[in-house]
Amino acid sequence: MPAANPNFVQEYWFDVWQRSILTLDVLRERGNTYMERRDSATPHVLSFKFDLVSDGRELPKPVNYVLVQIVPPAGVVTDDTKPPFVVVDPRAGHGPGIGGMKQDSEIGVALAAGHPCYFIGFLPQPMPEQTIEDVCSAEATFIEQVAARHPRAEGKPVIVANCQAGWQIMMTAAVRPEIFGPILLAGSPLSYWQGVHGRNPMRYLGGTLGGTWLTALSGDLGKGIFDGANLVSNFESLNPANTYWEKAYHLYSNVDTEAHRFLDFETWWGNPVLLNAKEMQWIADNLFVGNKLTSGEIQTSAGVRVDLRNIKTPIIVLCSWGDNITPPQQALGWVTDLYATDDEIVANGQTIVYTLHQTIGHLGIFVSGKVATKEHAEFAACMEMIDLMPPGLYEAVITEVAEDAANPELIHGKYLFRLEARTLDHIRALGANSDEDNKRFAAVARLSEINHGLYKTLAQPMVQAMTTEQSAEAMRQMHPSRLRFAAFSDKNPLMQPVKGLAESVRADRKPVSADNPLLSLEKVTSTWITTCWENYRVARDAMTEAMFMGLYGAPLVQAMVGMANGSLAQRHIERDLQHEASEARMRADLEKSFEVGGLPEAAIRSLIYIRLPYQAVDERGYAMLMAVRAMQPMNRRMTKVELKAALREQYMLLRLDEERAVGAIPRLLPDSEQARQTGLDAIRRVVAAPGALSPESARRLSRIEKLFGEAPHA
Repeated sequence: MPAANPNFVQEYWFDVWQRSILTLDVLRERGNTYMERRDSATPHVLSFKFDLVSDGRELPKPVNYVLVQIVPPAGVVTDDTKPPFVVVDPRAGHGPGIGGMKQDSEIGVALAAGHPCYFIGFLPQPMPEQTIEDVCSAEATFIEQVAARHPRAEGKPVIVANCQAGWQIMMTAAVRPEIFGPILLAGSPLSYWQGVHGRNPMRYLGGTLGGTWLTALSGDLGKGIFDGANLVSNFESLNPANTYWEKAYHLYSNVDTEAHRFLDFETWWGNPVLLNAKEMQWIADNLFVGNKLTSGEIQTSAGVRVDLRNIKTPIIVLCSWGDNITPPQQALGWVTDLYATDDEIVANGQTIVYTLHQTIGHLGIFVSGKVATKEHAEFAACMEMIDLMPPGLYEAVITEVAEDAANPELIHGKYLFRLEARTLDHIRALGANSDEDNKRFAAVARLSEINHGLYKTLAQPMVQAMTTEQSAEAMRQMHPSRLRFAAFSDKNPLMQPVKGLAESVRADRKPVSADNPLLSLEKVTSTWITTCWENYRVARDAMTEAMFMGLYGAPLVQAMVGMANGSLAQRHIERDLQHEASEARMRADLEKSFEVGGLPEAAIRSLIYIRLPYQAVDERGYAMLMAVRAMQPMNRRMTKVELKAALREQYMLLRLDEERAVGAIPRLLPDSEQARQTGLDAIRRVVAAPGALSPESARRLSRIEKLFGEAPHA
């Protein structure tokens, strides 16, 4: 081991001084960027060029949303026959553009997969009187416009919705299901009360604040505007170690290499946007505290119930165990809120796919290059395969391609994408509330209504009377989430010398040696500070949960808010006679369809029958199916819409009565022996694409071979 520098004290403190100046200069740049973006009419962090398609401010009910088409970078070619992708930005306090912040992003991987790509973003200032319903209506208009621009596309627009945009898009799709293609929800909460004890403290926030009356107060103090900086502060409070120490220290300790990444992220993080107070109040009352989305309690102004069961297009959920803002229980709990049995999912014709990342945090789901080049890239490449899947619940399993993988030429990239059938028990196993927990959250919702009513009656008139536009704007500018950026900009006279000092430091930069003992002590101290903050967080969260459980679980409190006599908080959606009638008609139609069709229906039924024992499909089988389809003459080739309908119908027939469905196959076959042999060859190629067949699937293939050899209409 080399001896320490005898001048290690001088070396270390000289480096401390240099790092301090360079860190201040980075904060100065951050502050200047904040000031520029604050005064910009359309700030965003998109790294792609784009063309404006539609401005929501010009719609009959104006909103501050816009639709743009992404211009593919040089060398990237898109295919107009592929469904366009629409990435929808989350309006949850931060500025727009996160879905396309990097080249390796949701937008980037969609373009790389050959899909035309669009982006729905927003402007910092809301339009007067706009509501969440107006925004949903605007998004439906944008999606219709995208579809109209791609008449040759074999499928409806694919929607990628991040965080808050997820529940907004799901509400839109529940009302206008006919315009949507597959919907990918990235880190989107839909079941707001769900979680597990000892984790997910944000779900207790409504209870600790006494409901949503503070949301109303914030809106009134903002003169009808709710400051998104308050939402940013809520996110930051979840991880105080990172907020108050780790992020700053990471920049300081790596200032020679970290500045660019830090500034990129802070450009997005550091410009909170605004919402109308009525918008935020609706969100807090109906979603965060009320949890009314999955129970069917939300209605449009026209009286249409927002029922997520109306969505027939595939719904893909990307969530993570490392997400402390939208944990897996909140991202997936809606499935068990809507359905009591697996058969109900199938009967309703809904295809649900989910995947669980093990570690990535909430923001990483949208901005991490690793997630973009794996999960998002695989979903983009395999979205058309997902769109063809029959109804049911599936988990997407993405693994590296093994060296001995069968038919590797059929695999896109270095990962193998596989869909494995799952049951509702798999969702329940992730963790869910007990009836007692649901009663606690229901008590909070009742208390919130009471406190909000008291505030509106006793205090709101006075608060609104004393608030002016000037006081509201001053309060926004003095918010810590803004002030800490502005304070380090060039507007602050104390920062004037920093730029020159930083230039001189860079010209004579002398980093401390890695083996300097004082540097080691610094790192140990940093770890100690992080540990202290983390211990504080653990204690705070434990106390919050204990208070919440004790207070809102108390019989007296529940009785005071009208939940006496042990009544349970029922959160499952109620019966819908229209859905039940539709299911009955579908079953009646299926009863007449066992012997309807020809060779294509027979081949599809045979494929599903042979692969059923696996309870899984992967991209190799789909690739081979598409190759076989491409070999058919154009005038006899099924469109993807027709193929999807046929796959679903044949799957439902097999599910309804497998033996009857298989026994009817000979009556679907043509007279031509050559045509039957061609169909059988295609079946063999597709079922063998993922590798050798299991004994059961081999037995089923042998049965199909015999059926195809029988005389037609036997």
